[in-house]
Amino acid sequence: MDISEKIFKKLAFDSKKHLQLGKLLSQIDAFKGSWQNLEHKDARYLKELRQLATVSSVGSSSRIEGVTMTDEEIGKLLKSVKVSKLEKRDEQEVVGYYDALQVVLEHYHDIGLVERYVHQLHGILLKYSSKDKAHKGQYKQISNKVVANYPDGTQKVIFTTTEPHLTQSEMEYLLNWTNNAIEKEEIHPLIIVGTFVYEFLSIHPYQDGNGRLSRLLTTLLLIQQGYEFVQYISFEHVIESRKNEYYKALMQGQKDRNTEAEKIDEWLTFFLECMIDLTVRLEEKYTTFSKLKLELNDRQRSILAFITIEQTTKIGSIENSMPHVSRNTIKKDLSFLLNEGMIIRTGAGRGVQYHAKDRK
Repeated sequence: MDISEKIFKKLAFDSKKHLQLGKLLSQIDAFKGSWQNLEHKDARYLKELRQLATVSSVGSSSRIEGVTMTDEEIGKLLKSVKVSKLEKRDEQEVVGYYDALQVVLEHYHDIGLVERYVHQLHGILLKYSSKDKAHKGQYKQISNKVVANYPDGTQKVIFTTTEPHLTQSEMEYLLNWTNNAIEKEEIHPLIIVGTFVYEFLSIHPYQDGNGRLSRLLTTLLLIQQGYEFVQYISFEHVIESRKNEYYKALMQGQKDRNTEAEKIDEWLTFFLECMIDLTVRLEEKYTTFSKLKLELNDRQRSILAFITIEQTTKIGSIENSMPHVSRNTIKKDLSFLLNEGMIIRTGAGRGVQYHAKDRK
C-alpha cells in the first residue's frame, strides 16, 4: 500500500466528523477572507503585531521543548545577542529558532517543500547548538521517541517513531504526497497541512529539533496556502497553552500507528480548533491595538510602539530612539500613556522602567 492509500484511510471519517471538520474549516476561511480585506485596507499596525508575535512564537515553541526563558528574557536576548557568547543551551535554541523563523517569514515564496530546504531549515534551527553539530541537517541515525518536557524537568514518552533505516523513504513519500495533494486541490489545504504535521511528527526524522521544526513548517505551509495572518499572532503560543491536548491528540492516532485502525480525526480536530483559537486571539489583539492607537497622536504612537516591542525599557532608550523629541515632551507622553492604562511603570528614580501592558 503506497503513502496515498495509507493517508486516505486515515482520513476516512464518518459523516458526523466530516460535518464537524467542515464547520471548523468554514469558520477559519471566513476569517481568512475578512482578514485579507482588512490587511489591504489598513496595514499600519501589522509590523508591530508581527514583531510581538515573533517573540511570542520563539518563546512558546522553545518552552514546549523544555526551555525555561520568559518572553521578556527572550526579547532582551534577541536585542543584544552576540552569537559568540551563546554558551547556554536555552539561548542557543532560542536564537536558532528565531533565525529559522525569520527565514520562513521573509522567504516563504522561495522555500519549496523538498528535502533540501527542510534540511536547511533544520540546520539553521540548530546552528548554535554545540551538542547538535554532528547531526544538524541530516536524518537520524539512532532511534528516537516523542517526549513531552515539563517545567519541573520531568519527561514522558508519548510514542516511538519511524526507525532510522526507514526515515529517508517515509520522508520522501510524505513530501511527495503533500506537494501532490496541494497541486491537485482535491483536499482542503488545512487538512493537508494538519496531516503533514501529524505524519512529520510520527516519523520524527531528525535526532533532535523535530517539534520545533514541525512548527516552523506549519507556519511556512499555512502562509504559502494563503493563511498569512498566522504571522501576526503566535500559533506556537496557542499550542503551548494547550500542550496537554496537543500530546493527547497525537497519541490518539499514534496508538494505532501503522495499522488499519489508525485515524487522525482527533488530531485534525485539535489542529483546526487551534486555528480557530488563533483567529479569535488575533481579532481581539488587532481590535485592541488599533483602538488604542487611534486615541494617540503620532508621537505617542511611536513611544507606545517602542515600549510594546521592547517590552521593558527606560526613558533614556526612548529618548535615543526619538532624537528630535525633547525629554520633557517624552515625559508628558509617558504620563499620558500611564494615566490611560496603556503602559506600566515600575521602580523609582533612575531605576524607573516602563513596560508594555499587554505582553502576548
